Amino acid sequence: MKTILIIGAFMTAVSAAWAQQAPDTTKASTQDRIVVSDEAGATDQTDKTVVPPPEVEAPEVEQAEIDAAVADSVAMLLARQEGPTKAEWPYQGVYRVGATDDDPESLIEGRGRRRTVIPIGYRVGGTSIVGNALLHAPGCDDDEARRGALERARTFVVESTSHANMNPEYGGGYDVRGWGYIYGGDFLLSMRERGFVAEDDQERHDDAIRFYLDGLAAIEIPEVGGWNYARRGPLAAPSGTSPFMTPPGVQVLIEATRQGFPVADGLRDRAMAALELTIGEDGVVAYSAQRKTRESPDMIPGAMGRMLAVETVRSQTGVGTDDAIRVALSAFVTHWDELLKRKQKNGTHIAPYGVAPYYFFYAHGYAAEAIEQLPQAERAAWRDRLNRLLMSVRDDDGSWNDRVFPRSAAYGTAVTLLAFTEPAHAARTPKTPPPPTAPEPETGDDATSDEAASDDA
Repeated sequence: MKTILIIGAFMTAVSAAWAQQAPDTTKASTQDRIVVSDEAGATDQTDKTVVPPPEVEAPEVEQAEIDAAVADSVAMLLARQEGPTKAEWPYQGVYRVGATDDDPESLIEGRGRRRTVIPIGYRVGGTSIVGNALLHAPGCDDDEARRGALERARTFVVESTSHANMNPEYGGGYDVRGWGYIYGGDFLLSMRERGFVAEDDQERHDDAIRFYLDGLAAIEIPEVGGWNYARRGPLAAPSGTSPFMTPPGVQVLIEATRQGFPVADGLRDRAMAALELTIGEDGVVAYSAQRKTRESPDMIPGAMGRMLAVETVRSQTGVGTDDAIRVALSAFVTHWDELLKRKQKNGTHIAPYGVAPYYFFYAHGYAAEAIEQLPQAERAAWRDRLNRLLMSVRDDDGSWNDRVFPRSAAYGTAVTLLAFTEPAHAARTPKTPPPPTAPEPETGDDATSDEAASDDA
């Protein structure tokens, strides 16, 4: 199979090169090889050569272009914040739910029985992803406009815990409130780590983080572990875990634990065990799995985004390998055109690979994270490939969008911004905020409501 031959040849070359290499400082090149220097600064151009990643058919990009794109993206995202209190960047996909009188009119489409709205999970999740991107971009501490936008977003994410359709006690089935739990919790943890929560709101902020963590625990897939937005049965029934949703869920648990928040016993370990079920021959990762997958490696061209997410979090939890990261990144670069075919197209999981438009920037975001898991000597060449690919799909208005919905440019631009700033973000030493405040006493059960169904995100 062509896919196996490409990946196998790449891995053989990389493994042979790295078997002889133990670099300390590096000088990266995007030409035929990367020359690695030793501690004394001398270079060895024969025994310490790193095999570069596959080439891409996209123009070279200077760092000044990336820096300018980052600044432009920050300005664009600030201008697109919306909602009743100008606090949101709602993600818009094809999945919608029944509208209520409490929903913002700007998010509602249709009339009568066809009156539908962007679900609160997408509103919280999209807002939080953009919020994190704005946090990662340089200059946030002294940018009053950005800090104001982030505070409005933070307040919205905190207050959304009272929304009826964020209650984890619901019937199950296809549902996206879990995206709100994951990315809402992630954003609130990030704001806390940066010290951007006012003292008089810290208790309410920490209670919201606990709400989102408890929500993840409540919707964990029984007997399997992990999470899946596309569950077809009740919450109490086992189903396949999603390698699209479970990796970011694990990452939130990691940061919550680091900041001192209690996480349900075994929740992370079960999620990681579930991810192992999704990994098949030659590193292919299935769309979902309830038992060990038999997915064919022929499906790698449609699986590279999931491969990158799974291998990134496996590396971050100490069970992954550099070779597995290289396989996933090589698949991403080699089969990138398969992602491009689905960008800004109608429909969702189209044959033969089942790639949906919303996989496009998701894959690029995890490619950026995966690169930072590799030895330092390899990173610059991979960053070069990623940056060139991203800049090649920038829209005429300066944004990035993988959907047919104009509103979703906020998501695509935010993920691109996260990718461009990932090297600096990964290199920084996270702050250690004060321990969480004491939990707020429970005052009663939240109301629940049913949501309309759809067939895709």
